[in-house]
Amino acid sequence: MAENRLDFKKEQQKNSEKHESRIRVFLGGLLAYFCSLMLSLENLAGLLEEHRAAAAAKVREFSIGDRFFAFNSEPAIMGVVNLSPDSWYRESVCLTAERAVQRGKILSAQGAAMIDVGAESTLAQARRVDPAGQQGKLLPVVKELAAAHLIVSVETYQKEVARASLEAGAKVINLTGREDSAEIFALAAEHSAGVIICYVQGRNVREAGDFDLEEVIPAMEDYFLRQTELAAKEGLKKIWIDPGLGFYYRNLQDSAVRVRHQMMTFLQTFRLRAMGFPVCHALPHAFEYFGEEVRCAEPFFVVLAALGKTDLFRTHEVPRIKAVLETLKIYQPPPPCRTGKRPPPRKK
Repeated sequence: MAENRLDFKKEQQKNSEKHESRIRVFLGGLLAYFCSLMLSLENLAGLLEEHRAAAAAKVREFSIGDRFFAFNSEPAIMGVVNLSPDSWYRESVCLTAERAVQRGKILSAQGAAMIDVGAESTLAQARRVDPAGQQGKLLPVVKELAAAHLIVSVETYQKEVARASLEAGAKVINLTGREDSAEIFALAAEHSAGVIICYVQGRNVREAGDFDLEEVIPAMEDYFLRQTELAAKEGLKKIWIDPGLGFYYRNLQDSAVRVRHQMMTFLQTFRLRAMGFPVCHALPHAFEYFGEEVRCAEPFFVVLAALGKTDLFRTHEVPRIKAVLETLKIYQPPPPCRTGKRPPPRKK
């Protein structure tokens, strides 16, 4: 009986070891699989090698108000003030003009080169706000921020709102639609203002349907080429192009599909810079992945956007984004070996 019990224990231990070995093999394979899916140094190297000429492109530099933007050597930050109660990023929502002006001044002090103000959320379920309603909220804020010598951008796709905002002192129109773009370009040129031309598949950001994920960068290049040529005809010289990564499309509700698209576009920003215009990016949130730490999402995405050579970062988290960009600046590649050869490996 004792021998039988001993044999049973040995067999049980042997089976347990086999089971643990199988688990280790399975977990190792699973880890290798997920690592193969993750962004890697090899991915970045391949992307650069395929489009190396575009990586050396220079873009236009210009002044907005009294500030010169040297995009080829120094990216800039745009802080966000939302006047719509439908905007879900609660930290940026200001329901009174006084609070909006206060937030704008704080963002400027924290490092924002300009303040982007909007009165209608781009969320699909948000209510539409007519031009009069938007102007009622926007104009007092624009006037006071402009009086404080801050550069103000107004997000809109409506020509009436663009005209009134420029007359109130806005220096940039963040254009989120394609209708009436020629008239808006002309208005901005008259006021020596700039325009951020956003890529949108639809009449405007509130009437977008499904996003075509085929050949994304070439499609953006085609759109921006047509819009910038139209802008040039209207005398507009101060232009950013923006891939519109923060816009909501019906077929991008799958978080993995949407975030993958955003990441790839961030990393390929330098291809769009080859068109000669500085690129603006609105940093997204990826709530499904960050959950309770959603305020860390923009600082994550800014790393990818910076690697892609973004020129203007639109963010709700100005201090965090500034800190990340300042940290990235201190990197220095290791000096080359004097002989031009790698040093021999150290002996153990």
